[in-house]
Amino acid sequence: MSEQSPPGSPGSPGSPGSPGPRKPNVILIVMDDLAWGDLACHENPYTRTPNLDAMHGQSARLTRYCSGPLCTPARASLMTGRYPYRTRAIDTYCGRSMMDPDEVTLAEVLRQADYRTGIFGKWHLGDCYPTRAMDFGFEESLVHNGGGLRQAANLGHDSYFDPDLMHNGQLVPSKGYCTDIFTDAAMAFIEEKKDDPFFVYLATNAPHCPFEIDKKWVKPYRDMGLNDKYARIYGMVENIDMNVGRVLDQLDALNLADDTIVIYTSDHGPCPSATHEGKIRFNAGLRDIKGTMYEGGIRVPCFWRWPGHFKAGLDVDRITNPIDLLPTLVNCCDAALPGDRTIDGADITSLLSEDSDTGSWPDRTLFMQWHRGDVPKQYYNYAVIEQQYKLYRHDEDPDAELYDIENDPSEQHDLASQEPTRVDGMRQRYDAWFEDVSNTRGKDNYAPPRIYLGTEHHTVLTRQDWRVHGTDGWDDSLFGYWETLLVEPGTHQATIRFTQTSQQAVVVLQFNEQCYEATVPAEASSCQITLADLSVGPCRVESWVQTPECRISSKSIEWVKL
Repeated sequence: MSEQSPPGSPGSPGSPGSPGPRKPNVILIVMDDLAWGDLACHENPYTRTPNLDAMHGQSARLTRYCSGPLCTPARASLMTGRYPYRTRAIDTYCGRSMMDPDEVTLAEVLRQADYRTGIFGKWHLGDCYPTRAMDFGFEESLVHNGGGLRQAANLGHDSYFDPDLMHNGQLVPSKGYCTDIFTDAAMAFIEEKKDDPFFVYLATNAPHCPFEIDKKWVKPYRDMGLNDKYARIYGMVENIDMNVGRVLDQLDALNLADDTIVIYTSDHGPCPSATHEGKIRFNAGLRDIKGTMYEGGIRVPCFWRWPGHFKAGLDVDRITNPIDLLPTLVNCCDAALPGDRTIDGADITSLLSEDSDTGSWPDRTLFMQWHRGDVPKQYYNYAVIEQQYKLYRHDEDPDAELYDIENDPSEQHDLASQEPTRVDGMRQRYDAWFEDVSNTRGKDNYAPPRIYLGTEHHTVLTRQDWRVHGTDGWDDSLFGYWETLLVEPGTHQATIRFTQTSQQAVVVLQFNEQCYEATVPAEASSCQITLADLSVGPCRVESWVQTPECRISSKSIEWVKL
């Protein structure tokens, strides 16, 4: 597959754009860790989701939408129409969740088509220039850093209540509950841009753990007899439902409902922390959780509402993936695909339309893979997904498993030993795919994008983006470094933050082979180090705190050009 030759779409191209006087607005709502079974319209006996149930009835629904298997890979695919292994955004932390600046996003494509673009919530494709959402086509940006609040990338107050957030590149305080805050900001953007076509990306960090939510949302589920964890999760889901209802009501009030494509989905299934006593919460019989390629980890809700264009109440059972969003919306919005790269997704407009004909949709094969580590390993936790069959090999078993998903959606009957020819054929297609995506950028395909230092942009290096010496993570006991690029020579200043010291200590900043030191008193938690006469070019940055008893890694480094 050539990187310069976009493949043809399985869908019929149709006539791009809306027949009305303006291009359709787009609101893309993406939840974090929301499972297929978290909605009442998917037969959950506990949750209360009246607004999403109503949207379900008004939408074309993708019932075999395979997303994930983790946050960053799903979001990279959604934004680019490409498999994540092409984008360098292959994992959720340790320098592997930054998308290559060369990628072209849905926001950039729509902005070129005269759309106003805003993101509210979770980006998780880079916190520092040049990989922030605002560097990828979003003119308005209110986001948390990293993969979620309460994680190492966030600066200042990081609770789900009153969090400090990044607004257009600057840290600002906020008041309220995170999902409400992001929805408020999205609605303000819609109100402001209502006279122009707009693209709103509302991506909540709920219902991701930790399960923080006001007790008023939790009480009804505790009263049902649910344990505290599930009560909190379903309270978060009901709060999401309320906020989706607010957005849909606003479209009605502005007379924009018929002119707006609204997509509701999740990045993947439930996380391990959402289990209780080893059991997964209700998920309609689907097997397992996020990180795996079993249906419980990758099958999530995906509703597409556009009155008069997409067929309300239609269940589309063809296999689909986040890579399909960009080419589909490009068609609907009279925009243009980037012509210099492979777009892996398909335009699925014909599947969603009033005259949908799934019988004429050609067969396709989707591929998914993920594992911790800087470079993917062939055959490690991968899946080959066809309309009827899925081949899956996880990390613990050298033998691949084969399931008839159409007849065994709970994946209880492994058919691999009965279908060796089918297994071999699917594995061969995987081999070709793995070689193709792994060579998108040649031998450095999986090298992390470098964070630029010395620019006008606010830059803070956090443990989210460091490359760890040894075990992955972001604890004080671990040590890591940042791959960066100094773009302005001269004198620079680093503000280093670390866990408060109990005694006098020495803070060390290593820039390539040069070490700079500063002595700090007991109970210090930050210091500044000035670096003079620096030359432009690639550089490696590392910092730690040295006491007589131990060595502790620094938490973050704020970098400015003096």
